[in-house]
Amino acid sequence: MSASTPKVLFGFHAVGVRLKTAPQSVIEIYYEPTRRDARMRQFIERAKEAGVRLIEADGLRLSKLAGSHGHQGVAARVEAVVQQRSLDELLDQLEADGVVNPLLLVLDGVTDPHNLGACLRVADGAGAHAVIAPKDHAVGINATVAKVASGAAETVPYFMVTNLARTLTELKERNIWVIGTSGDADKTLYQVDLKGPVALVLGAEGPGMRQLTRKTCDELVGIPMQGAVESLNVSVASAVCLYEALRQRGG
Repeated sequence: MSASTPKVLFGFHAVGVRLKTAPQSVIEIYYEPTRRDARMRQFIERAKEAGVRLIEADGLRLSKLAGSHGHQGVAARVEAVVQQRSLDELLDQLEADGVVNPLLLVLDGVTDPHNLGACLRVADGAGAHAVIAPKDHAVGINATVAKVASGAAETVPYFMVTNLARTLTELKERNIWVIGTSGDADKTLYQVDLKGPVALVLGAEGPGMRQLTRKTCDELVGIPMQGAVESLNVSVASAVCLYEALRQRGG
C-alpha cells in the first residue's frame, strides 16, 4: 500500500473486487442501511468477514462521497494499491512465466472515463496482459473508471507512458507486432494473424490515432463497417479486436 491520499471506489463490483484482491487496503465502507436486498446482505457479510469498518450512510452522503448517483448504495475509502511493476518489468515477468505471445491494448487519446472503464473491463474479459496509454492524452484511473470497469481497474495493469511512440518502438524491439486500427486501412482485422505477440492500438473516436502513433505501427487494419455509421465507440472496437485475438488463439 502507498501512503498517498485515499481514493474512493463505489458500486458493488468495484468495491467487491478490492475486498477480494486487497482487503487490507480498504479503510472503511459506507453503505445505505435502507437497502436490505440479498445482494447488499451478501456484500455486508463479505465486508464483515474481511474485518473492514462499516459505516451507515444515506444516499445523499454516498452521492457526495462517490461524486455520482450510480453508487448502488455502496462506497469505500481505500488506500491506493501501488502497481508493483513497470511495463518492462511486466513483460520480463511474462517472459519468465513462459508467456510467449503477450496481448496488449494501447489506447491513444481516450480521455473519457466511461470509455476507459469499459476498455479495462473488455481487456480483463479477453485476457489482455496490460493496457497502455500516453500520460498527456489520456484519463487516469478515477472512481468513475473503477465503477464502469466493474473491478477490472483492480486486475488489469494500466500503464501511462511519457512517450507513446517510443514505447511502441520498444515493444517492436521485443518482437511484439504493433497493429493499429484505422478506417482507411487496406486490410481488415480478420485478415491478420493475431496469434503471436501483439499490441493492438486504438485511437479515440473522431480523431483516431495521432499521426506519429499511426506511423509507428507495423500494420494498419480496419473493422468492417456495413451500415451508415463510420466508426464504433472505442470500447466496442477494443472488444471486437481483443476477442478476435482471443478467438484466433483458441480461447
